[in-house]
Amino acid sequence: MTERLDVAVLQRRLAEFAAARDWGQYHTPKNLAAALSVEASELVEIFQWLTPEQSARVMDDPDTAPRVADEVADVLAYLLQFCEVLGIDALAALAAKIERNERRFPVPGVAESP
Repeated sequence: MTERLDVAVLQRRLAEFAAARDWGQYHTPKNLAAALSVEASELVEIFQWLTPEQSARVMDDPDTAPRVADEVADVLAYLLQFCEVLGIDALAALAAKIERNERRFPVPGVAESP
């Protein structure tokens, strides 16, 4: 793949993929939110019974690492499709959330500037 990987490119590819298969009729916000939840649960399932130490080394396991990567891809794909349908700029939303959290949870011991 020589195409530059960025959110807009990936969203366009996902939209084209779905359109070519006439899946748009199923890609409602409700359905995409549900699918996102299911895929996130499948990611959780991989880690369900691992110790914290095992979970930290999960990508070292050649059988498990591809499963984790696939579930991460599924979660991201559904999130990007959800954002596309609702017109949410995912990166702008994340940047705004980080800024709110930085104000909400200041670094302990650091005085805010006037």
